[in-house]
Amino acid sequence: MNQKPSNAFIAAAWIALGIGMIGFIVGLWRSDMLLNEKGYYFTVLMFGLFAVISLQKAVRDKLEGIPVTEIYYGISWFSTLLTITLLIIGLWNADILPSEKGFYAFAFLLALFAAITVQKNTRDSQIFNRTQNLD
Repeated sequence: MNQKPSNAFIAAAWIALGIGMIGFIVGLWRSDMLLNEKGYYFTVLMFGLFAVISLQKAVRDKLEGIPVTEIYYGISWFSTLLTITLLIIGLWNADILPSEKGFYAFAFLLALFAAITVQKNTRDSQIFNRTQNLD
C-alpha cells in the first residue's frame, strides 16, 4: 500500500534542507576563511547533496526491482562516503574554532539527511499520485 507523506512531514523536510544549506552557506559567507577554502567547503556541500540524492535513488530503485548497475550503486556509496570524509579532513585541518567545526559538521549532516528525506518524499508522493490516477 502506497501512502503519501503528510504535508507537515514534507514541509519539515524542506525546512530542514533549507536550514542546513543556508546555515552552512551563511557560515561560509561570514567566515574569515580564504576564498579558496570557502570554495572547497561549498563544493563539498554541493557534491554531498548530489551524492546522497543519487544514493537514495539507487537504493530505492534496487528495493523496488528497478535495474541499477552495480557500478552506479557503488559510485553512489563511494561518493557519499567521500564527501563526508572530505568534510572531516577539511575541518580537522582547518584553523577555526572547535565550535565552528561543529557548526559546519552539523549543518552539513542536517542538509544531507534532509536531502535524502526530500527525495524520498518526492518519490513517495509521485508513486501515490500515479496510483490514485489509475483508480
